[in-house]
Amino acid sequence: MSKPRSIFIDRDGVLNELVYYDDWGEWESPRFAQDLVLFPDVLSALSKLQQSGWLLFLVSNQPSYAKGKVSLESLYEVHNALQKQLASHGIEFQEFYYSYTHPNGVVPEYTCESAYRKPNPGFLLKAESQYGLDMSASWMVGDRDTDIDCGQRAKCKTALITYPYSRDKQGKSSPDLRVPTFSAFVEKLLRSY
Repeated sequence: MSKPRSIFIDRDGVLNELVYYDDWGEWESPRFAQDLVLFPDVLSALSKLQQSGWLLFLVSNQPSYAKGKVSLESLYEVHNALQKQLASHGIEFQEFYYSYTHPNGVVPEYTCESAYRKPNPGFLLKAESQYGLDMSASWMVGDRDTDIDCGQRAKCKTALITYPYSRDKQGKSSPDLRVPTFSAFVEKLLRSY
């Protein structure tokens, strides 16, 4: 039997819009459940992947708590809001992997280097081991160079979402594919299989 193929997906700037918060003056991940806005066609794209037999994993850096911007509870609520929308469309991820640490945080127990914080591939390697994945046939999809670096370190193919508000975090990586949206990635992928 062949090993399963997977899609590792970054969340913010890929599945949902980034949010502009005045207090830090930058576009970043949603800190509150009401700020989570999925891009059009994301749910149908995920459904198509699932129906085609791809295993889905979410891999996301969430340093806002470590940086003192928001509570962990708020970040959990953002995740719960995402899960509700996925469940309403029958979409199941194998795992949701979140790294809440940051090397320059202000919350001591969350201020550290981590093998699980992208670009480090800890979560991808954990999934490979647990699910027996074919990494050479799997993809890492994200909107930042760190996502591409992470996927390449885990020996995955990589796709960069050229989301405009992530431009300052792009440009130094060499992904296998560049696409404007996640749904455009899924269309290209499914046409090639």
